[in-house]
Amino acid sequence: MALLRKAAAALLAASAALIAIPPTASATPAPYGTLARENFDRLPLGPVTEGRGWSADTAGGTLTVARSASGHGRELRIRTEGNGRAFLVFDELFPPGNSFWGRVRLRVGGFPTAPDWAHWTIAEASGAGSSTLVRPLGGQYAPTDGGNFWGVGSDLGPTGDWTSWKTSSPAVAGKWQCVEFHLDAGDNRVTVYLDGVEQSGLTVSTKEHGGTADDFVFPAFDKLKLGWQLYQANPTPSSYDIRMDDIALGTRRVGGCGNGG
Repeated sequence: MALLRKAAAALLAASAALIAIPPTASATPAPYGTLARENFDRLPLGPVTEGRGWSADTAGGTLTVARSASGHGRELRIRTEGNGRAFLVFDELFPPGNSFWGRVRLRVGGFPTAPDWAHWTIAEASGAGSSTLVRPLGGQYAPTDGGNFWGVGSDLGPTGDWTSWKTSSPAVAGKWQCVEFHLDAGDNRVTVYLDGVEQSGLTVSTKEHGGTADDFVFPAFDKLKLGWQLYQANPTPSSYDIRMDDIALGTRRVGGCGNGG
């Protein structure tokens, strides 16, 4: 009987502890310090202008939820005409320590082949205290090397308008890739991974970047745009089709891309 009384007391104590957990406990960060997630499976098929924690920024472009090409779930179709743009905007980011990781699965139907040096952006981070736009995912068409290449870039800040692309990271059309980036405020460092493999040639930091001799310094991030924008008029091809899925932003590397991801 003594053992039964002790067991009952233990159960009552455990129940009291559970009841004592405040209602806000369910709002604590998801595993791995997740800041935002979107896989589009809970959104209706068709045109979309907002989702969980994001809104849309479009001009000459559209966002549409479509059935996944794999036959499982849904994905986002991004379509732009000419040098239009279409982005998801996570505008309440505020990452702790002004540093965060991003991951997205994407497929670009085709990259520009004209005009020469046409450049494009897939991710752009911005925030308070500086006009600097940080572009951890983007690239450029380099006629001298016969293709498009991934590059990290920036605009409007002290270092000017630049895209530091590398031939070691070719941009391949018509292929699904799992792409990750890390913005580390410790040295204003941007690191990019393709299918789990670090693209060391693309890394930029305070002193090492593709702009002027000024320091490259992050703003206080509060916004991230994911989508597509090509800046030059009358490009070839004249329209662009991008698919996105499995977006995750976090204070730690989200992973899921293989090879260490």
